[in-house]
Amino acid sequence: MDKVVYIEGEGEIVEKKSRFIGNCYPISSEEEAISYIEAIKKKHYDARHHCYAYSVGKTQPILRFSDDGEPQGTAGKPILEVITGREITNCLVIVTRYFGGTLLGTGGLLRAYTEAAKVAIDSAEIVEEISGIHLLVKSDYQDIGKLQYIYRDEEIDCYDIAYAENVISDLLVPLEDVKRVTDLLIEKTAARVTIEEGEECSYFNTDGKYIIK
Repeated sequence: MDKVVYIEGEGEIVEKKSRFIGNCYPISSEEEAISYIEAIKKKHYDARHHCYAYSVGKTQPILRFSDDGEPQGTAGKPILEVITGREITNCLVIVTRYFGGTLLGTGGLLRAYTEAAKVAIDSAEIVEEISGIHLLVKSDYQDIGKLQYIYRDEEIDCYDIAYAENVISDLLVPLEDVKRVTDLLIEKTAARVTIEEGEECSYFNTDGKYIIK
C-alpha cells in the first residue's frame, strides 16, 4: 500500500506575527510540482518566502526541497521530513511565509515550517492506495449468499455484483493476495465458481466508496 493525497489541503499557523500558509497537493511528476509552485508564487506574490518539498514516484522516489532564501536546513528539509515521515508518495507541500517583523532564529523557523507542513497535510485527505487486480468470480445464484458472507468475513473488497444468467462478482484484490483469495473461494464453494483475472489497477476506499485509478 502507498499513502497518497486524494484531496488537496491548506492550513495556516502564526508564529510571532509571521504567517505560514501550507498547501498540500497530489502530484504525478516534477513538472506538475513546478506548476503548483509557480501558481502559489503568483497567488501570494507579496510573500517573502515560498519553501517547498516533494516526493514523486513510489519505488525510488525523486525527493526535492527548497529553502527559498531561508537559512539552510530550516524550511525545505523539515517539510520533506514530514512528507517522508508519514510515508506519503506523489506529494507536494508548499509553505508560504509572510514575515511578521520578528526574527525567529533557526530553531524557531525549523519548528514553524515543520508545523505548517503538518497542518497542510492534516487538512488534506490522505488515502492508502493499493496495487491490485479485478478478480471476476462467476457463480450460480444459489452460492451468492455464501460468497457475500465470505467476502465480509475475509474482508475481501467486492466492487460490484452483476446479475444475469450467472452472478459475477467483481472483486478488488491486492496483487499479493490473488492466489490466496482464488484458492479460498474455490475451496469454500467446492469448486463451484469460476474465477478470471481482469485488469490490474490502483484503488482505494474513501467514505465507503472504491475509487479506481
